[in-house]
Amino acid sequence: MKKKTPDFEIQQLGEPTFPSPVTSGYFTPDSKRILYNRYLDTLDSTQADKHIPPSIEVAGPRRMIYVDPSTVKAAIVTCGGLCPGINDVIRAVVMGLYYRYGVRNIAGIRYGFQGLIPKYRHEVVRLTPEFVKDIHTLGGSVLSSSRGGQDVVEMVDTLCRMNINIFFCIGGDGTMKAAELITKEINRRDLRISVIGIPKTIDNDLNLIDKTFGFDTAISMVVHAIQCAHVEAKGAPMGIGLVKIMGRESGHIVLSAALAQNDVNFALIPEVPFDLEGEKGLFNVLEKRLRKRKHAVILVAEGAGQELFADTDPKQTDASGNTRLRDIGIYLKTRIEEYFKKRDMEINLKFIDPSYTIRSVPANASDSIYCELLGQLAMHAGMAGKTGMVVGLFNGEYVHLPLKSVAFRRKVDLAGNMWMRVLEATGQPVSMKN
Repeated sequence: MKKKTPDFEIQQLGEPTFPSPVTSGYFTPDSKRILYNRYLDTLDSTQADKHIPPSIEVAGPRRMIYVDPSTVKAAIVTCGGLCPGINDVIRAVVMGLYYRYGVRNIAGIRYGFQGLIPKYRHEVVRLTPEFVKDIHTLGGSVLSSSRGGQDVVEMVDTLCRMNINIFFCIGGDGTMKAAELITKEINRRDLRISVIGIPKTIDNDLNLIDKTFGFDTAISMVVHAIQCAHVEAKGAPMGIGLVKIMGRESGHIVLSAALAQNDVNFALIPEVPFDLEGEKGLFNVLEKRLRKRKHAVILVAEGAGQELFADTDPKQTDASGNTRLRDIGIYLKTRIEEYFKKRDMEINLKFIDPSYTIRSVPANASDSIYCELLGQLAMHAGMAGKTGMVVGLFNGEYVHLPLKSVAFRRKVDLAGNMWMRVLEATGQPVSMKN
């Protein structure tokens, strides 16, 4: 069966006819592209025979732009959960539009997509360099956020009433899906509004994107929590440090943090089911570790071990349609303590959940640099008339990707190098299933 060749073509609102006011002298032509996959044998036979592998447009300022900067009105919205670096991105977009293109009308949409729905009566914020100059020192989003879908027709109606030319959407996979729907409605009406996505998910699990902003900050904060858990575990007989962190459907934070701080003995992620009881189960393996080394550190993603809960209650969802997760941290704490009590074995377990502390801090230096660049590249794409796209890092290159190509979550590759390295670093069994 032939493999489907991915389509990475970026929509263009029209022919760029205005010379860019950007004076850096560095411009990126649309013809500059990178290969999606360097290995031709992974393509379908038609593409391979023609020697035309799929390629992706490289991001950067264009010599000619689509819109007259003096007439542009841009809007920025932040959606979903909070994440370090949101304010850095907002600041980069505003500063770039104002000083590099001379755009004077920039609106901040409050409380996510709710801000485009009249019934909520959220006020629009006028974004200026004075307003954003210090926001990168703050955590969260100065525009605030919300979850949940809103009526696409109403949202586009509002964009039209506001005379918006460029709409920047900062968010994760749900936001990118919504931005794609907004783009389709704009296209259906034959409007000239550019929709540009900027990928935000602290879990670092957007498809095709190497790294989302906030991830580096999250790792540095999780490492601190692991250090504390390790100190607590070694500070008492048969000590256990249990740390629960973010990761609804993927364990990328757990993996990177475990490798960054080699004190983790068990890395539990959503992609790898595990048993508690039995010869291969977590309890037995943990007991062996304690008897041998007298302490242990467990790092668990919030979405791990959901299969351990009895499905006695109907599954609930949040406003975005995500399944409400059971608290695996508290569950493991309780079950571990019960197990060792039955074994008449004294343990000292300390449970740490730094999740919301991590989400709300300002970005670290690495993330700040990354956010600045993402904001600038998104701004250039919008001014060039690109639409229905997201700017992101792919295979080490900053590129333009269609919204539809990133709007789902990327799992940990259990056959990949990263998971193998974590198994080697922790020493945990390949499987804890009986």
